[in-house]
Amino acid sequence: MTTARGRRGPAFSMRQTALAFGLAAALLCGAGLALRSLVRAAGAYGPFVLALAVLVATALLVTAARSRRRPRAVAPPPAEGAMVPAAREPAAWERAEPGPVGESVAPEPEPVRPEPLEPVPESGPVDFASMDPLVFEQAVAALCERDGCRDVTVDGGAGDLGADVTATSPGGLRVVIQCKRYGPVNKVGSQDTQRFGGTCFAVHEADVAAIVTTGEFTRPAADYAAECGIHCFDHRALAAWADRTGPAPWEAAVPAPGTPVE
Repeated sequence: MTTARGRRGPAFSMRQTALAFGLAAALLCGAGLALRSLVRAAGAYGPFVLALAVLVATALLVTAARSRRRPRAVAPPPAEGAMVPAAREPAAWERAEPGPVGESVAPEPEPVRPEPLEPVPESGPVDFASMDPLVFEQAVAALCERDGCRDVTVDGGAGDLGADVTATSPGGLRVVIQCKRYGPVNKVGSQDTQRFGGTCFAVHEADVAAIVTTGEFTRPAADYAAECGIHCFDHRALAAWADRTGPAPWEAAVPAPGTPVE
């Protein structure tokens, strides 16, 4: 509710003031000339006519002053209990903060759920050599899961630092496996085992580290792996693991350095 103290009078205008004084001067001049003519014509009644003219001029001046001080019409404040329109809530797109100029803000991608591993056939040989490298990694992970491992994950790809498959063995050991899907000509060399040996224990904290390949190992590679305690599973050991005629990597013993490699 607006109080009398909070109201402000009309702003001062020099132009309006000058016009008012000019109008008053014109009225006075006109009144003076009229009075002069009336006094001459009235003769003996000149003083009465003069007094009447002064009263009329005074009334005109007072009326002009009051009309100038009359305040402008101001809309009355809303009455108590009246409905006042509420401010419009901004839409969602108006509240959203824009991204950098020239760039569109993309929605956050949904988390990718890993696909379930396909089980390894229980009977018949498995042609691991014909698999895609990623499919081969998934097949090795499925073997780990089949033999009782838990927390089996496939981490192969750029930046995996050699840990293609990680799992926890039935006995609680952390198993880290590097998968090498090689053909009959290519062999796992010493550089491969050295790179894996530099990360499997220090970085991935493996209790059991193994390299599983569809090919074979060179003599230097097998010797380095034996010195570091890395299990080497070539295509024969892999086939025996798959058909349950041989041990799993966490069950096999590391061969001594210098063991013949075919």
